[in-house]
Amino acid sequence: MKDFDGLLEFIHVAETGSFTSAAKRLSSSVAHISRQVSALEDRLGVKLFHRTTRKVSLSEVGHLYFQHCRPLLDGLREAERVVLNLQDKPVGKLRFTAPVAYGEKILAPLIGDFMALHDGLQVDLELTNRQLDLIDGGFDLAIRLGKLEASSMIAKKLASRTLHICAAPDYLNRHGEPHTLSELEHHNCLLGTLDYWRLTVEGKVRNIRVSGNMRCNNGPTLLSMAVAGRGIVQLPEYYLGDVLKRGEIVTILKNFQPEREGIWAIYPPNRHLSSKVRIFIDYLTEKLAKPLL
Repeated sequence: MKDFDGLLEFIHVAETGSFTSAAKRLSSSVAHISRQVSALEDRLGVKLFHRTTRKVSLSEVGHLYFQHCRPLLDGLREAERVVLNLQDKPVGKLRFTAPVAYGEKILAPLIGDFMALHDGLQVDLELTNRQLDLIDGGFDLAIRLGKLEASSMIAKKLASRTLHICAAPDYLNRHGEPHTLSELEHHNCLLGTLDYWRLTVEGKVRNIRVSGNMRCNNGPTLLSMAVAGRGIVQLPEYYLGDVLKRGEIVTILKNFQPEREGIWAIYPPNRHLSSKVRIFIDYLTEKLAKPLL
């Protein structure tokens, strides 16, 4: 329908504030997005965006137009979800986001098997440690770890994890094994993005500050440093299975291990849950039920 040419591109540029981001979301080119929006502006006889070399922003009339167009797109998306939900098998594109390390190590093999079971399905996975906006990003769901922030999203618990404090036997032989939290002051603690570890002290979870000569936002890197005897590390169990079995590291301070945390699938409320999302969540729940340690 030519009357609606450029409308989808306009909405995505308005949502993302970027022709590049809109092109990525629509699996198109920036040039195509720009042409479609320009043609829409010509047809309407107005400028929908203010364009500079640094940013794109809605004009006053563009903002008004977007307010009227966005519900139309939401209605079309909801209609598609209702139809897909009536089907017996998942089809179409499943778009979701997950943390980087967990996605690479745990989810990737499961996703491959899931796609082999459902050949009518396409998966669009974005691995990032940022908590993306599901609605603005056009995601069906997200996988989140640990304590969830308050939100309007629906959360389904898939499994649980816990954090372990570990060190290589070689490190403990050279520096001694700590048995109390106060002894950690005399050890090199390998840090992630935070400068504290979450531990259970007298039945309560507390954030205990630690310090060391290494900080990295990548779990596998911290694990390799610990295996090399460079210090003590706190990591979730999905990093540790193989190296623990081989005795390359051992767990310590077990009395202070924190309680298990949830691994969640979250998705927007007030939507008919499509068969592809429902079946995928059920699949992950089944596959992640087995403890990793």
